[in-house]
Amino acid sequence: MFQLLENATSVLLGTTATVAVAHALLGIDHSIPFIVLGRSRQWSLGRTIVVTIVCGIGHVASSVAIGGLGAAAGVTLDSLMWVESARGQVAATLLIGFGLAYAAWAVWRLLRGVTHSHPHVHADGTVHNHLHAHEGEHLHPHGMRRNLTPWALFIIFLFGPCEPLIPLMVVPAMSGAWAVLAAVVAIFGILTVVTMSVTVAIGYRLCPAVPRPGLTRAADLVAGLVVAASGAAVLFLGL
Repeated sequence: MFQLLENATSVLLGTTATVAVAHALLGIDHSIPFIVLGRSRQWSLGRTIVVTIVCGIGHVASSVAIGGLGAAAGVTLDSLMWVESARGQVAATLLIGFGLAYAAWAVWRLLRGVTHSHPHVHADGTVHNHLHAHEGEHLHPHGMRRNLTPWALFIIFLFGPCEPLIPLMVVPAMSGAWAVLAAVVAIFGILTVVTMSVTVAIGYRLCPAVPRPGLTRAADLVAGLVVAASGAAVLFLGL
């Protein structure tokens, strides 16, 4: 009997690891927004990975909280999955909205007639071009942008569900196997965040930088449209 339980636990943990990696790899919203925004905002690789890790932790933690509360309240698996599905639609919609708003901001900057740039290096290693026009106000509004973009991504990922995690949590929770439940959550969370970080790092390296001022301005527009497209792919295609 003990051997059977041990085998079942091994299968569950192995399945959890496989599902976590597949979930992070196949979900294009888990990597593409960080890659294109990291490049368009000219974040360092380190800053891009930190933002990815924080968003990944929030992504997993929100589903763990919902699954834990649901299990404690005796909510059925179907009900929990319905909640996660609804959260997924909200997150995808927010991602589309954020991408379109970011693209609109880029268009607004283009219409303002920003003509050239100066490079700036921040203490955290971020390198960006300080764009401004020859006429009118000297534009240097990067502080708010640098702070808002990571926070917007974090909020979106808080709404983003880890739908595969809920069924994996239910089995040990119903059996009262709390150590196994903790192992499931830890394995899923760690592998999800690690897979996201590795994928983003590879994509960041493969995605070309845009050092010229004209291309830098266009990169913001392209990044916003790509982020919106990734949200649309999740919402309408289930990717």
